[in-house]
Amino acid sequence: MLIRDVTPDDWPAIWPFLQGIVARGDTFTYPRDLDEATARDMWMLQAPSRTVVAVGEDGTVLGTAKMNRNHMGGSAHISSASFMVAPEHTGHGTGRALAEEALRWARAEGYRGMQFNAVVASNVRAVGLYESLGFEVLGTVPEGFLHPDEGYVGLHIMYRGL
Repeated sequence: MLIRDVTPDDWPAIWPFLQGIVARGDTFTYPRDLDEATARDMWMLQAPSRTVVAVGEDGTVLGTAKMNRNHMGGSAHISSASFMVAPEHTGHGTGRALAEEALRWARAEGYRGMQFNAVVASNVRAVGLYESLGFEVLGTVPEGFLHPDEGYVGLHIMYRGL
């Protein structure tokens, strides 16, 4: 697997799985009916932020990540990131590789930590991955997320120092 900076030519491969993940409504706080133009603007970040893709040996886009500062001003030294892996490619280390790249990028850019503002508590695979990478749950907003199957579930704020 290769992780590289995204190009506009990658968007047609990203959009179908991004749309499906968002429409499912069980892991991201984005509107389930997110339109393509808005999604592209939200995901395809420009420097100093960064968006990457993980590609297989045959060039297939396996997943993607976006990395950015979490807030502005006096909090601009804390980064954030979001990750999406195509459902047919989950369970093969793509998410871990993307998260490790985000942490590497954040360190190289001089950030002092990485914060995830909204990790759905019922997304146990993501929570477990982040915890294995040194993130901790700082707090949970009770019933902060309306899951399509489980109803109201907690929304974690997770953090890791760099």
